[in-house]
Amino acid sequence: MIDRPAQQRWHLSYKADPRARAIADRHYNRQKVGAKQFVPPGRCLVLLTENADALWITSWPFGEYVRHAWPGAWVCSCFRNESPHLSSELIVEAVAATRAFFGVAPKQGFITFVDTKKTRKKRDPGRCYRRAGWSVVGCTQGGLVALQLAPASMPMALAALPAVTGDAT
Repeated sequence: MIDRPAQQRWHLSYKADPRARAIADRHYNRQKVGAKQFVPPGRCLVLLTENADALWITSWPFGEYVRHAWPGAWVCSCFRNESPHLSSELIVEAVAATRAFFGVAPKQGFITFVDTKKTRKKRDPGRCYRRAGWSVVGCTQGGLVALQLAPASMPMALAALPAVTGDAT
């Protein structure tokens, strides 16, 4: 298990926050740029840094609606870092904030998918996740690299900071 992060840089946000939407619109998996909501349906946690230069979305879809091999897992459905902070550190802090928000992690842990065709070429796809303790566990039928973080490897819970502006509902 990774210890509790030394700090928490994430603030609570919400699925129609215009500050978060601006950064979500620049993420490669954004389906409808400019649409008011930018989060998949279902349970979610939206995190934004104070300067709105990094975004994290945890989705927690109900297992019966999932088409990948990890039903019930928390899903990082969006992570974009345009801040000066290390991505691996922000990932650890986001996982800690997710644990504080949702409570006990599902047995499938956390999962994310990386499209190697839409990200910069790297020796290790998902390198920032790997540095944060995640492991490659396979590929989806569509060819996305799947990375997983088991509950035993997650940092201790550390709540996100209050929303910077507006109501985080």
